[in-house]
Amino acid sequence: MKSGRKKLVLVLVLLLTGISGVFASDGAKIDSGATAWMLTSTALVLLMIPGLALFYGGLVRTKNVLGTMMHSFVAMGIISVLWVILGYSMSFGHNVLGGWFGWNADYFFLKGIDTNILDAGIPEYVFTMFQGKFAIITPALIAGAIAERVSFKAYCFFIAIWSVLVYNPLCHWVWASDGFLFNIGAKGAIDFAGGTVVHISAGVSGLVAAIYLGVRRGFPYQVIRPNNMVITMLGAGLLWVGWFGFNAGSSISSGLTTAQALVATQVAAASGALLWIIIEALHQGKATALGFASGILAGLVAVTPAAGVVQPYGAMVLGASASFICYMAIQLKNKLGYDDSLDAFGIHGVGGIVGALLLVFFIRPSWMQQAAAAAGGSWTVWNQLGIQAVAVGTAIVYSAVMTFLIIYLLDKVMRFKSTEEDEMAGLDRSYHGERGYGMLNAN
Repeated sequence: MKSGRKKLVLVLVLLLTGISGVFASDGAKIDSGATAWMLTSTALVLLMIPGLALFYGGLVRTKNVLGTMMHSFVAMGIISVLWVILGYSMSFGHNVLGGWFGWNADYFFLKGIDTNILDAGIPEYVFTMFQGKFAIITPALIAGAIAERVSFKAYCFFIAIWSVLVYNPLCHWVWASDGFLFNIGAKGAIDFAGGTVVHISAGVSGLVAAIYLGVRRGFPYQVIRPNNMVITMLGAGLLWVGWFGFNAGSSISSGLTTAQALVATQVAAASGALLWIIIEALHQGKATALGFASGILAGLVAVTPAAGVVQPYGAMVLGASASFICYMAIQLKNKLGYDDSLDAFGIHGVGGIVGALLLVFFIRPSWMQQAAAAAGGSWTVWNQLGIQAVAVGTAIVYSAVMTFLIIYLLDKVMRFKSTEEDEMAGLDRSYHGERGYGMLNAN
């Protein structure tokens, strides 16, 4: 009987220890609250990728809906594997080759982090997977610029190479502790959740790819209409929800900064969406669902680099500013005639630039005080603006040059653009042998 009681007590002790997460095997203390939030944030960022697939999928023609959605989903497979093998090591390892990228043998296949607990109190596995979702969605964003005309096989090779040679180095420069943009100035270039690393790099790369590929058959003379605005709106909603993990999760904690980033995210998305439909109503006489969705994204993109450092009024101004400037950029695209199919550059590239630069005018006083103390009292808004400009310029030039080289060389090995026959038949039938809407006409 006593033996049974002892076993029962032992089981209860083990259960309570497991639930509270007091210590990891290496003795580092786990913060169960922060870990729970980071697990949630990781799932929310992953939710954004199906959201992106729906958003993009609804905007193309019926014959290309599945093929376009596959561009997002296949990134979940390709980039996830690459991230575990070498992406995390290249992004967050120690400087190699003069700091071009990082490397840490323990991060190779994640074989050396099985029991690691970070200073933030979360298992390193959680941080690894959270950052991995950023690595997945970034190349998927590029697909919006080249939708309806890119070879699926070439696209798969492109995002794999681009992830290794463009995303991982940029991530290392901006977010790794020894990255040069992380250490520039008093407190480094501000990119709280991916304005430069994600949106500027993807937007600029999308623009380069779109120009290289040329226009879709019939563009701009043939009217190319969305096939299903309902799923586009659903996708926009999922992106908005997922963005709370994207931005608030980038605090790598569950505290004050998390709350600040969450509020900034909500306010920027709302102000961006409202201003966009106001502009549409004044300019075109109608406020469209697509305009509201575009405004949501413009606001979210602009606040991404700023979410942890600006107050709500600043987030509101950033969202509205990005909405106005992105709207103008899309109007300019129509005049210049390049075929950025789903406005990846017009929203992500332009919105990322707006947010990364204008955030300096809305930094909260507490952050300014910390920066001034770190700089010995010499920090100013204008100094930080210069640092932000360096980060933005670096992301633009590096992404543009490397993307062009990757596509140019890849195009020599395999055809990057769909043939005219495949484009006429549609990506769904040509590359996947399926139709998105059953027996409906694919045209």
